[in-house]
Formats: sequence, structure tokens, C-alpha cells
Amino acid sequence: MKYWMVGWLLIITGATAAPRSQGLPGDFDFYVLSLSWSPTFCLTHPNNEQCSGKGYGFVLHGLWPQYARGGWPASCAPDVRLTNEEMRKGATLFPTRALLKHEWAKHGTCSGLVPLDYLEKTDTALGAVVIPPQLQPFNTPPSLAASEIEALFRDSNPRMGNHGMAVICKGKVLSEVRVCLTKDLAFAGCPRSVKSQCRSGDIRIPAQR
Repeated sequence: MKYWMVGWLLIITGATAAPRSQGLPGDFDFYVLSLSWSPTFCLTHPNNEQCSGKGYGFVLHGLWPQYARGGWPASCAPDVRLTNEEMRKGATLFPTRALLKHEWAKHGTCSGLVPLDYLEKTDTALGAVVIPPQLQPFNTPPSLAASEIEALFRDSNPRMGNHGMAVICKGKVLSEVRVCLTKDLAFAGCPRSVKSQCRSGDIRIPAQR
């Protein structure tokens, strides 16, 4: 089973502006690749199946179509049910089947792609972003400033510009990072609607479980 975990990588979630209700499939401007810091999620969801001692670091939350003006399309029609083949493919990318189904219904349906192509695109997006060695599972410092986390990602991804990602916190704790990508999955500058949401100074990085 090919779980993308920070040396592998799995991912996890949405965006920063108000969502648009529905939308036309394929009618969007860029993608956000959202990588969730699993230990933070597991602090408040200890019984979730991704929190059963698997030692995840960053995991796939989702690949989200976005509007440059802010917001994003959501739950576009039709919501095609995933086949067994598509579920097997998604299981190599997402930490849980429930998250896979949710992300396809909310975000994947707006990509303009059939499910298998959307999952292949998500796989390619994951492979395009290198997780810094300092943020690999079991190798993370207990705290860093959001600006330091951004710098580590830029160092590991030389094509990423100075405004190519955002760091998201829950209170004083790292929650996820969001990387802006073109529709062809090249690094892109994030618009003002995708920005870091962390306090100044160091933020806590919970240890893997």
C-alpha cells in the first residue's frame, strides 16, 4: 500500500476565503495542495483510524480547485460514486476512506476530471512537493516559527516562490501547509486569499504517534 507520508506522504482539507456554493466543473484558476500535520489532527480526533499509532507526519488533506479572486467551487454536479478501482487508488493517497469520499465529493467533482484522473493528478501533485528533511516523521523540532517552516519548504522546493505556500495553525499549534499550484501542477504564487494563519513567534509541532 503506497501511503504518501513525508518521506512518504499522506495528505489532508479547504481554503481561506468563503466558499462558493457549487460551481461549474473545471471552471477555476489554480489548485491548493493541502497537507495536514497528522499529530495535530489526532489531538482532537484520537479515535480516528489515521490516529492508531501509524506515525504519520504530513498527510494528504486534499487537492482543491480555487478561484484567484478568492473562494472556491464546492460540491459540483454530478457527484459520481467512486468505483472499487478508484477507491483502491484513493486508498494509496488518503489516510482514510472517509476522507477520500469527502474530498472527491466536495473538491474533486469541481476539477472537471473523472475520478481516476483526479486521483492521478493528486498523486502527481504530491510527488511535486518535497517535504523538508526537518519535517519528516520522528525528526521534527518541538517548535518553529511559521516563517521558518515556509523557508524550509522553499529550500526543499527551489521552484517555489516567496509567496507559494501558507502555514495554517490551530491556536499555537501547526495544523497544515497549503501549496499553490497551477492547473498543470507547477508552483504558483498564492493570491491574497491563501495566506498563513499563525501567530508570530514559535508555534508548537506535536510529535508523531
